[in-house]
Amino acid sequence: MPLARLVSRGQRGLDAYEVTVEVHVASGLPTFTVTGLPAAAVRESKDRVRAALATAGLAVPNGRITVHLGPADVPKEGGRFDLAIAIGLVMVQRHERWAEERIELVGELSLSGELRPITGALPAVLAARDAGRSIIVPAGNANEAALVADAEAYAAATLGEALAHVDGGEKLVRVAPRPITAPSEDGPDFADVRGQALAKRALVIAAAGGHNALMIGPPGSGKSMLAERFRGLLPPLDLEDMMLVASIASVAGDRTVLENGLRPPFRAPHHTSSAAALVGGGSRPRPGEISLAHRGVLFLDELPEFSRTALEALREPLEAGVARISRVNEQVEFPAEFQLIAAMNPCPCGHRGDGTDRCRCSPSRLEQYRSRISGPLLDRFDLHVEVPRAPFEEPSATAPRRETAELRDLVVAARARQLDRAGKLNARLSDAELWRSVRAEREALTLLRLTASRWQLSMRSSVRAMKVARTIADLAGRETVTAGDVGEALQLRFLDRPFGG
Repeated sequence: MPLARLVSRGQRGLDAYEVTVEVHVASGLPTFTVTGLPAAAVRESKDRVRAALATAGLAVPNGRITVHLGPADVPKEGGRFDLAIAIGLVMVQRHERWAEERIELVGELSLSGELRPITGALPAVLAARDAGRSIIVPAGNANEAALVADAEAYAAATLGEALAHVDGGEKLVRVAPRPITAPSEDGPDFADVRGQALAKRALVIAAAGGHNALMIGPPGSGKSMLAERFRGLLPPLDLEDMMLVASIASVAGDRTVLENGLRPPFRAPHHTSSAAALVGGGSRPRPGEISLAHRGVLFLDELPEFSRTALEALREPLEAGVARISRVNEQVEFPAEFQLIAAMNPCPCGHRGDGTDRCRCSPSRLEQYRSRISGPLLDRFDLHVEVPRAPFEEPSATAPRRETAELRDLVVAARARQLDRAGKLNARLSDAELWRSVRAEREALTLLRLTASRWQLSMRSSVRAMKVARTIADLAGRETVTAGDVGEALQLRFLDRPFGG
């Protein structure tokens, strides 16, 4: 039999599409050709496969070897097809037909015949399960395969182990499902932050409604501490969201996220990060920080220090909830529904308004600093929170109470009200959905209209203020938004006030 046909999986965004690996050997001068739009790493597989087969004591066919990766019009990337190609060559030489139509093969071969982990193994396992097939993955990807409890996945450390399993010899042990546990309560707690009652209240509102928040205060006032504890306010992910978050991390090659379990992701990129690092990109499109923060938190510390290009690239994903990456031959979408929590100093030196006379920033320098963040981006922050320098408090000898768990209970109850009412969090409501469900008192609408006129708020800012007011009412268990709710929401838009800053 001069032809073998096996099944593998390519990767395009989060889609692990099926690839048919056809291996043909004909008589003639020894050559090794790979077709099907292979990238450089795929074309180099012929050298890896030859060496791996030789190291394993297996002969390499002496003839014209042609490997086709179908479909032919889809670009193929990476070394994930090495295992299928190598086993296909063995099948051709032995003139045997194995149960190749019921099993999928992914894995990169080293020259010694060991299988190296690949990116995107989790989506491949999910796709194989949906297709009704079993799948062999490298042993380094076993933790990802273990997340899919109902998949028939096997982990092989070497080419020899995978070959023995396929040809009916010594079978591999099926990957055991990994138990999914609830997030631990041992993380940092809001009780560690002394004072800052207003900032804590604002972050509870942000967590309850899915709102974006910007904290403004001098160095050392606790902005980073508050942001690090914000994730503890969010309820655990459900299994569907956890699998999606883990799939994004798998495609990005970030295996640390896979250990989060049901805990929402928290990403805090450095301010030197490029637009591509935040949003995603590359010649082979990969997810960026905003997608790795899907269903979780993206924390941008020192917000004005990020490049203008990087910050402006966030505007569309903040509204759409997806990151769209376009290339000449393809367009890839990655989910990006995240909460943006940012922090900045009030001025370049950081001491403006801290109760001292150390600030020497001129009005022009202050304006230049503030202008690094565009108006349209500021409009996308629902909350602008002052975080003043807190006075020193003598440490208590007793252990602090667990404040985060109490606050999270309020958040969970408020989110349940929103989901029952509209099927989504307040921050994700369209304008039409908001006004259908807001149920605001006349005094509340009057206050919003007068304040919007006085402060010259944009329509987007006014709508976002009403969404925050709706969340404040949900936290209080009220179905009707009062003037007090609107007033608190407006006071939490510090930079919009005529005298703000």
